[in-house]
Amino acid sequence: MKTSELSLLVDFYKKLRTERQLSPHTLKNYQRDLNNLIDFCDQQAIDEWSTLDEQHIRMHVSQRHRQGLSGKSLQRSLSALRTFFDYLIHEGLLKFNPAKGVKAPKVARKLPQTLDVDRVGQLLTIEGTDDLAIRDCAILELFYSSGLRLSELTGLNIDSLLGDSEVRVIGKGNKERQLPVGRKAAAALKKWLLIRGNLSAEGEKALFVSQRGTRLSARSVQQRIRHWVSKQGLDTHVHPHMLRHSFASHMLESSSDLRAVQELLGHADISTTQIYTHLDFQHLAKVYDQAHPRAKSSNRKKDD
Repeated sequence: MKTSELSLLVDFYKKLRTERQLSPHTLKNYQRDLNNLIDFCDQQAIDEWSTLDEQHIRMHVSQRHRQGLSGKSLQRSLSALRTFFDYLIHEGLLKFNPAKGVKAPKVARKLPQTLDVDRVGQLLTIEGTDDLAIRDCAILELFYSSGLRLSELTGLNIDSLLGDSEVRVIGKGNKERQLPVGRKAAAALKKWLLIRGNLSAEGEKALFVSQRGTRLSARSVQQRIRHWVSKQGLDTHVHPHMLRHSFASHMLESSSDLRAVQELLGHADISTTQIYTHLDFQHLAKVYDQAHPRAKSSNRKKDD
């Protein structure tokens, strides 16, 4: 690759840092993906960006796939290449984006892990009466009651609670939504609000606070969940998103209303919510295998 062509990357990275304000980690990913493309160009005796066409990009992606790069990593790599070529087009140095029509291999979508209703009940049966136990009970109940993301929960303020039965959250893309709060979660929150002042610093707006009196961090929430998983005798790793997954799965299992669950979760695309229909079918298939006199569970495919 010509030195003059490589120098274009310096300006591109500068724009990523200053205009798009990408993190050092993300910027490093861009650099790694584009350095791999440069290596490919050198192998193919390509010395100008304008010489690259769609077939070259397909060859490059296939080569990296054979080297063991996952579909997800290839998707990220293609995104970096498209962004760079769009930059060159914007600068008048390229007429078309050779990576635009190239797709990475499909990534097998993993089913989210959930807790069944009994194990959720086991986790949420917190009998401690100290301030932290009351706070943590309210946190866990709210996670499961309303299907919150971790960032949504830690971002809640006192005025996010709308009466006893609703909460206003700020989700991805700064999108706001109002969610119902279940009876048990509402009762747990009421108990927490009565003693919140024991921990909260003066003027602190956060709904959930630490022992220092300031907003509870995401890491602290994760640590407290691990504490209660161990204390309650659960035999599995539980993270905040697992409670969100459990909420969605149990709601869909009971109601079969995919659109309603989509709105509750704040998913922009219903295809994201549809993953829970696979969990629902797995549950039905298990019941069938156990109950039907002619079921042959040993022959059922695992991805059913």
